[in-house]
Amino acid sequence: MGARAAARAIDALRRGWAVTVSAADGAIRVMAVEGADAVTLSDFDPTAKADILIAAARGETLKLANQLAAADPDMPVLIARAPWIDGDVAMTIADPVMDLASPLKGPFSAKPLAAPLAAKTSLKLARLAGILPAFFVTSTGASEAEVAAEDVDAYDDASHLAIATRARLPVSTSETAEIVAFRSPDEPREHVALVIGKRDDSLPVVRLHSECLTGDVLGSLKCDCGPQLHQALHQIAGSRWGVLLYLRQEGRGIGLINKLRAYALQDQGFDTVDANVRLGFAIDARDFSVAARMLDLLGVAQVRLLTNNPNKVAGLEAAGIKVAERLPIILPANPHNEHYLATKRDRTGHQL
Repeated sequence: MGARAAARAIDALRRGWAVTVSAADGAIRVMAVEGADAVTLSDFDPTAKADILIAAARGETLKLANQLAAADPDMPVLIARAPWIDGDVAMTIADPVMDLASPLKGPFSAKPLAAPLAAKTSLKLARLAGILPAFFVTSTGASEAEVAAEDVDAYDDASHLAIATRARLPVSTSETAEIVAFRSPDEPREHVALVIGKRDDSLPVVRLHSECLTGDVLGSLKCDCGPQLHQALHQIAGSRWGVLLYLRQEGRGIGLINKLRAYALQDQGFDTVDANVRLGFAIDARDFSVAARMLDLLGVAQVRLLTNNPNKVAGLEAAGIKVAERLPIILPANPHNEHYLATKRDRTGHQL
């Protein structure tokens, strides 16, 4: 089945349907907490005994850190279902944005996981689906889709990416630019590259830019994404030639809805790192092997990388692209993103 099974499972989870997830250690049947309503939850779990699966980082917030190492946001925690935990309570467990509105939760009782690898695969599916990493869990019953851990790995494989089409695209920084679109048969996100300048034997200036709807399109002042995008285009245009890769990895890989949830947590006083972790995700869930595959398809093996983020350098080189030089992007802060930029510098190692 491969990636097709993963695609069906992701679609089912987004629709609030039941999915059976299997791995080497067994199988579990899950339904996304945020996709459940009174009717679908009753159909999924007529006896109201389905336990709740969450990430360990979320478990730490709920005082369940004694389960597994909370430093690994992919490690699952299983909360035993109690009679007072209905769908609404489960959503307050799943969504940290609601913590201040309902601060008193529990007491909860954690249970051992019968199939931890299957549970970890479920959390990975949640990230790929852009939903909260929280599920009702049972061991029996019918499902709309079935998926195995190796199917999810196949879905997330950058090597399946291929060039779909290319065309001339005059832009403000280069009237001779070319846009190249990349597509995978496995998943719907389409990445693009903008090639600027006349290609020659010199090393290209390359920028990896992750999609940011709020910053790139709406002009958000909370981040520096929009200004970085436009500054990168100018710096590439000022070189002999280069490539801007626009990667569909919104919110550092957690999706638009979860990114907006992280924004709501920032409004409550948490920084960008703590917001992602409280949601149950990694600090940065992006996959830079996608960018490496795009460059490989463009025939680019070595780059001058335009970034302040050393993790991008490491990610590209780990995927086989040599970074000959790191070029900084220097931009002024504004009153709305000063703390955000300080967090990037102090907690995620950005060289600002």
